[in-house]
Amino acid sequence: MAARGHVQDPNDRRLRPIYDYLDNGNNKMAIQQADKLLKKHKDLHCAKVLKAIGLQRTGKQDEAYALAQEVAALEPTDDNSLQALTILYREMHRPELVTKLYEAAVKKVPNSEEYHSHLFMAYARVGEYKKMQQAGMALYKIVPKNPYYFWSVMSLIMQSISAQDENLSKTMFLPLAERMVEKMVKEDKIEAEAEVELYYMILERLEKYKEALDVVRGKLGEKLTSELQSRENKCMAMYKKLHRWPECNALARRLLLKNSDDWQFYITYFDSVFQLIDESWTPPAEEEHSLEGEVHCSIEQAVNFIEERITEESKSSRPLRGPYLAKLELIRRLRHRGCNDEYKLGDPEELMFQYFKKFGDKPCCFTDLKVFVDLLPPSQYTKFIRQLLDVIPLAAAAENEVALPGDIKALQQHLCVVQLSRLLGIYHAMEKKQKLAVVRELMLRYRHGLEFGKSCLKTELQFSDYYCLLAVHLLLDLWLEGEEAAVWQCLTLLEEGLSHSPSNAQFKLLLIRIYCRLGAFEPVSELYSSLDAKHIQHDTIGYLLTRYAGSLGHYAAASQSCNFALRFFHSNQKDTSEYIIQAYKYGAFEKIPEFIAFRNRLNSSLHFAQVRTERMLLDLLLEANISTSLEESIKSMSLSPEEDDIPWKDLRDNRDLTVLFSWDPKDRDISEEHRKLSLEEETLWLRIRSLTLRLVSGLPTLGHTIQPKNSEKTAENGVSSKIDTIRALLQQLEAAVDSGKKFLEQKIQYPVLGPPPTRMAGFFSNGSCQCQTSLFYLVSDIYELDTNGLDSAEIQERIGNSFKSLVERLTDLFNKCKGDLIEVRDGTLKTHPNLLENLVFFVETISIALWVSSYCDSVLRPFKSNLQKKKKKKKESSVAMPPVFTHFLDYVTELQTLTSNVIDHIKGLEIILTALKLEELSFKDTLLLQEEKKFTKTVQGKVQSSYHHSVQEIGELLKKRLDTIKKLKI
Repeated sequence: MAARGHVQDPNDRRLRPIYDYLDNGNNKMAIQQADKLLKKHKDLHCAKVLKAIGLQRTGKQDEAYALAQEVAALEPTDDNSLQALTILYREMHRPELVTKLYEAAVKKVPNSEEYHSHLFMAYARVGEYKKMQQAGMALYKIVPKNPYYFWSVMSLIMQSISAQDENLSKTMFLPLAERMVEKMVKEDKIEAEAEVELYYMILERLEKYKEALDVVRGKLGEKLTSELQSRENKCMAMYKKLHRWPECNALARRLLLKNSDDWQFYITYFDSVFQLIDESWTPPAEEEHSLEGEVHCSIEQAVNFIEERITEESKSSRPLRGPYLAKLELIRRLRHRGCNDEYKLGDPEELMFQYFKKFGDKPCCFTDLKVFVDLLPPSQYTKFIRQLLDVIPLAAAAENEVALPGDIKALQQHLCVVQLSRLLGIYHAMEKKQKLAVVRELMLRYRHGLEFGKSCLKTELQFSDYYCLLAVHLLLDLWLEGEEAAVWQCLTLLEEGLSHSPSNAQFKLLLIRIYCRLGAFEPVSELYSSLDAKHIQHDTIGYLLTRYAGSLGHYAAASQSCNFALRFFHSNQKDTSEYIIQAYKYGAFEKIPEFIAFRNRLNSSLHFAQVRTERMLLDLLLEANISTSLEESIKSMSLSPEEDDIPWKDLRDNRDLTVLFSWDPKDRDISEEHRKLSLEEETLWLRIRSLTLRLVSGLPTLGHTIQPKNSEKTAENGVSSKIDTIRALLQQLEAAVDSGKKFLEQKIQYPVLGPPPTRMAGFFSNGSCQCQTSLFYLVSDIYELDTNGLDSAEIQERIGNSFKSLVERLTDLFNKCKGDLIEVRDGTLKTHPNLLENLVFFVETISIALWVSSYCDSVLRPFKSNLQKKKKKKKESSVAMPPVFTHFLDYVTELQTLTSNVIDHIKGLEIILTALKLEELSFKDTLLLQEEKKFTKTVQGKVQSSYHHSVQEIGELLKKRLDTIKKLKI
């Protein structure tokens, strides 16, 4: 459609106030203004759509949708209406409606470039790649611009990526895309770098590596200029694919001559040298070594080349780390291959010592050397550390006093040595007294180092923060060895560190982990919030929060945490569509498959599935009291026992398990095996939770029907299929529980800062699992009673026994909740978070018991009503009541008594927690300084307050359950 004329459209002036109200969030006024305008101008479609936007934003979705469809049915072609409808459909999360809108507009205005491009982008939002290809070509025919043509080509590539059949992808979609680009190449119509990138992408996907190399090295490759060394990197990738190691080596060598600090080219250089040695390659006598120039194909040449780089580096005005690290990397590779030539490069210990002397004042020195410490023999560790300490310029100190650095450079050098000491296991080998002495020294150095950071902004980290972190790691070792006071000292030091360095994420992450381990969730929400996690981090580190949110009884905070995480996952779908559209607009074609893969990775996220499941269980726990409200809650969540929307085969573990710094030796650090086991455990627990949710969602579907169940109408009613679903799910749950028990038999111990274990062990050991499984089996028995009537004494007896055993199991579960949550032992605080987790499991189990009891009630009530009618008809004073009624009433009474006892126990816990005077405690052997005492008091107060909050929320929820149990009278 043509751009607006010079004379302003009078409708724009009329609509302006409505736009302003909507922009300012004044939706009610926008609706009123739209109504006023529509009275005067009934055919002003845009006003109707703007009113619909106002209605949508005020929660009147149905009215908004009806109004929008009314306008859409008229197939508008004015710009204002189309744009307003697009905004509305986006807010409704209905992007598929935008495609219909522009399909109609394009039919009415077939030559509009604007509408055709809008239609293409609308298809892009919903991933209609075939239609995108057609829309792109239609657009190119109207306006023959290169970008439109290549939109169509890219859409073919997307069809190949999304095709289920890989053969179809390589025989149809990609060859067609290749022919389309070749046509433009032959006609010399390639204009932009993005078009060359697209051609390269097609050839690479078709595995035509030689042709791709020719494109990059040829005339078209001259257009690849936007990224530094873009052309060289692509050539390198193709040489590797083609196993052309001489060219690979020569190119890497040439690039290192230009920049001897580029690590990726050292790796390629070494890879290619050893490949050529293995192949016994020899350079031709007369011809060029390779297309890229001279080739190195022996260890001697590689050694000389690295030595030359170091000589060149010494002449450089800026010190370069690459050549020195390359020397260590070459030694490691030679040692790994069992070569005897490493002596030519020097002693690794001496090389690392020299490297420290040159770069020890840089924070990166530790991470550089960390990779190569395995070159040192363990017998040399202590000598090596002493050697490093001797070259650090520390101020002279009296006997028994700590020698402190005089400037930031010396501090950084000393920090590097301390980190290496931890990595080499020197601290781990110490006795308790030595460890405490090291903690005292590290904290002295930390506080001294604060002097250098007085001018630092709040957003900057203190230079000496790592001293504090290392001291905390040592204290965590002591805690694991059974020193209970050490964990409180950890929290004290971290709170102190955070007061001086409020932006230090490591302090916050460690505080989160330790508070959660102690069962105190209250301070964690604020700490996580202050981390200001961005975008993907809600998936990678969100598990630190959501793992403990609900399990420690902070239901409100748990609900908020889950909402926070889910908001990110739900917006991912919409956001990624926008990134894809921008990539099309700006020709960043290579990014489009990346965005699609990113979206799929998030949709298949383990954390997403966990949060979604836990959030729904939590909502049912907080909102659903009886079967009617349970049914409403399940309906509002669109839950169905038959549907399982978790992509089990494609689940991705996106957790960042190394987000917490660790200086532990390899044998104590998180291993690949730990990751695999953690993922297996998380998946098993998710399966148990998902099946529990689906079983609960199946309860309202079994509603009592008066029809005799053995009639042929059963299948029509669908009730029998519903109970079959419940029984099938119950079998799956049993299988998942068995797998979980087998897994736990391995008794896996993760590192203290490794992946947090799931709640599965507690679920089995406290008896919740047996209780919940028995409850679902009871559902099956009650259904059988409902089917066969009251004639079967065997079923009634089975139900009666189930009621008795359930009360016994629930009582056992309650007994495992008894005890003090916080106790003072030998002047030291000891928390019992497992009691809190058991209480949370009790609340969940009693809730399931209540929903099942409500189902029992709905089945037994009509039977009792029928019996009473018979009694009136026969005018008999006593009709024998079937035993199942007595069993049920006894069960309900015992359930009521048990719940009352638990509430009384919780009240007792509240009184004890309120009365506990923690400030009177004096820790033994915790080396508390005067300035630390205030932080200790803060820490204890936070833990005490959190526990108090937990038992309050658990108590409130149980009171609601008790009120509902009291109403369960047939």
